[in-house]
Amino acid sequence: MTTAGDTDGAPATTGKVWFVGAGPGAADLLTLRAARVIGAADVVVWAASLVHADVLTHARADAEIVDSSQLPMEGVLPLYERAAARGLTVARIHSGDPALWGAVQEQFDLCRALGLAVEVVPGVSAFTAVAALVGRELTIPEVAQSVILTRLEGGRTPMPPGERVRDFARHGTTMALFLSAARSGQVQAELLAGGYPADTPAVVAYQATWPDELVVRCTVGTLEATVKRHRLWKHTLFLVGPALAAAGTRSHLYHPGHFHTFRRAEPAARAQLRRRREATPGDDGGAAGTGRAG
Repeated sequence: MTTAGDTDGAPATTGKVWFVGAGPGAADLLTLRAARVIGAADVVVWAASLVHADVLTHARADAEIVDSSQLPMEGVLPLYERAAARGLTVARIHSGDPALWGAVQEQFDLCRALGLAVEVVPGVSAFTAVAALVGRELTIPEVAQSVILTRLEGGRTPMPPGERVRDFARHGTTMALFLSAARSGQVQAELLAGGYPADTPAVVAYQATWPDELVVRCTVGTLEATVKRHRLWKHTLFLVGPALAAAGTRSHLYHPGHFHTFRRAEPAARAQLRRRREATPGDDGGAAGTGRAG
């Protein structure tokens, strides 16, 4: 999706910056588009502290490779200025998906001010990678139908009012906590204060999909002890919620009583679904009667 381009009366762009989601770590979790963009770039900017070096195998042999792990925004700005002046293509690689804690919005604005075209390549987020590693769906029918992505308040970047872990915890659904491992005791306390029972399933994942990954199952009540036992404080994601252990429920989507554009419902199974829906207060049936394809 192009987010910058020519406008009436404005000079044509003379270069382009791609913000590329590198995924959680493993180079083969890059999308095909991401690999293509990196392979075509004149300049590849990556952070060695966050992105696995194997991702660079997709870069051209003659590409300029810049490690941004020790550079502030002011250190990257000259690269964007040179791209604008010389019509270069830059691939700025971000860990996970650029839309989540990627600090990309400020870069969008900077690139647009320089007259650069900007495009984003989404990436696999760590929370979906961890779910895959433990073989769990995060949205189990009748257990959890929402996923909250957040981090612990009180860090270097202030959280907006109303965005506290204990407030989110009151929903009791699946939660993914980023950037919070250094204060695991506070995370555990907030989750418990918000209403998660101590035996709620949890997953602690360090460097997911990297060669040295560590993925440990625990509970909300043992989360702090698990983190401290393994001496984790960064590059660690928490998944929390009943969906991490739930079983025995069934989605309507593949039920023989569900219909959509490409499939008719079996009458008896359809009646069974209708009776079940009517017996569930506050449930309008979800997708069971929408006609949407699945």
